[in-house]
Amino acid sequence: MSLSSRFSLPGQVRAVATADPSGPLTVTGYGKNPLETVITRVDLSGMVAWQRTFPGTGRPQSRLATDGTLWVAYPDRNGRLLEGVLPDGSRGPTVRPECGPDEEVGTFVLLDDGFVISWVGASRLVRGERGRPASPPEPRVARYAREGRCLWSTRIALGAVSFPGVVEVGDRTGGEIRPRRPWVPEEIGVDRWEPLLVSADRVAASFAETRGGIGRTFFLDLKDGATISVTSPAPPGRKAIAGPGEFLIGSQGYGAFTTGRFGRHGAETARWSSHGAMLVDKDGTAIGPELENRLPSRSRFRRLAPDGTLVAGPALTGYYTSYPAMDREGTAVFWRDGKLLAVDADLAGHELFAMDDSRAVISRALLLNDGNVAVALDNELMVFRTPLGPLAESPWPCGEANLRGNPSLS
Repeated sequence: MSLSSRFSLPGQVRAVATADPSGPLTVTGYGKNPLETVITRVDLSGMVAWQRTFPGTGRPQSRLATDGTLWVAYPDRNGRLLEGVLPDGSRGPTVRPECGPDEEVGTFVLLDDGFVISWVGASRLVRGERGRPASPPEPRVARYAREGRCLWSTRIALGAVSFPGVVEVGDRTGGEIRPRRPWVPEEIGVDRWEPLLVSADRVAASFAETRGGIGRTFFLDLKDGATISVTSPAPPGRKAIAGPGEFLIGSQGYGAFTTGRFGRHGAETARWSSHGAMLVDKDGTAIGPELENRLPSRSRFRRLAPDGTLVAGPALTGYYTSYPAMDREGTAVFWRDGKLLAVDADLAGHELFAMDDSRAVISRALLLNDGNVAVALDNELMVFRTPLGPLAESPWPCGEANLRGNPSLS
């Protein structure tokens, strides 16, 4: 195993994707400041083919299509745009979805025939104002045809939220620390992790209050936007596509450390006392590194058994972790605590590479041809040569959702 190339990008990397396992890679990140989004097309050796800059929102948004077109969301003076950047770097189709002046794209997903967009209230940086609007817009999820025509729009009512681990202290508690009573969030955004997933005829859209993080996932019908069900308020966690119309919804924080599996009718069908960056193999079993928010680490690589029990793999040091990828032999590969690690189908751990590096901003791992694994740390992209086989074909995040970074399973 070796580090075959290592090179720097203009700013912090937020997404890496490719339409082909042989490359090149399309990298989305910041430019000189968070309000500048930079797209770079680069090969595995670090040779830059082209680079383009767009206005930013502080949250770079891009999705790669099967034909290599990268769709970028960004604001302009007349609203919000989705622009396709062609594989040669030239300007492609542009779509201007209808939205309010105080709305911005929280996140979006490409469909074969259009887009699904989660809309939230625009940030102060995007509005160019000091104050908040008198009535911040309610978040919503909308589906659009490829030319931008709105097919449906569903308003999201997060409602009053609460969670047993959230406490407060003040005059109304008599100076004592007590569980906080239900409250109505002042500001709502998309969830931090995997906020929009589309699988078959279902959408899982997750929103949370921007201050405390308590949120809910809304399961919608892709055809008409009807709400199928809503999860109870909980701290945010990692999420994944578990199969056609099925999802894994994790929760971590305030004492929560769980993952639930939800079927296409929106009902929870299984729950585990674990939370992490989970892969789902071809048989529908979830495996992956736990992400417990504490040090020293007690986390392990886990298999979530169908009966709700946990199967322990190797212990994991550190905390900051890339989302893993998996080859056809069932070996998962990921970056954690300055190491490129692999865990095989028998849950045996292997250290592929190590260096002294504790950076917290880490991209997902991309498993490419010839065992090449690409991982970004902050503004650097590293490519490792490993003995892993070809990428597995399974619901998440292998196959469609892994290389292109577009969380949709048709």
